[in-house]
Amino acid sequence: QVQLVESGGGLVQAGGSLRLSCAASGRTVSNYAMGWFRQAPGKEREFVAAISGSDASRDYTDSVKGRFTISRDNAKNTAYLQMNNLKPEDTAVYYCAARTSPFLRRMRNEYNYWGQGTQVTVSS
Repeated sequence: QVQLVESGGGLVQAGGSLRLSCAASGRTVSNYAMGWFRQAPGKEREFVAAISGSDASRDYTDSVKGRFTISRDNAKNTAYLQMNNLKPEDTAVYYCAARTSPFLRRMRNEYNYWGQGTQVTVSS
């Protein structure tokens, strides 16, 4: 089993930055694809970004391209989401997810493990 714990959320003004971390425990996730999703109030959970197990591939939803960067540090068993130039529409609970395959995917049901989420609030 893999446990994922997100941290780094908070309240920030529009144009600001936050760095989310996702620490994995239970087993190494170096060969797992990792993803970030978010869920705003009244909306479905949506894909934000993903990184392959080999760190060779990354994918972003269009609304965050050029502003968000996903990365990982396999030595620390941790994934990150650097969020710059934040906008009020980025406000949501952000979830980290891992899938037991090195190939990244965008669909929620492709991921096997989920964290509890961290709140990101962007004020205008």
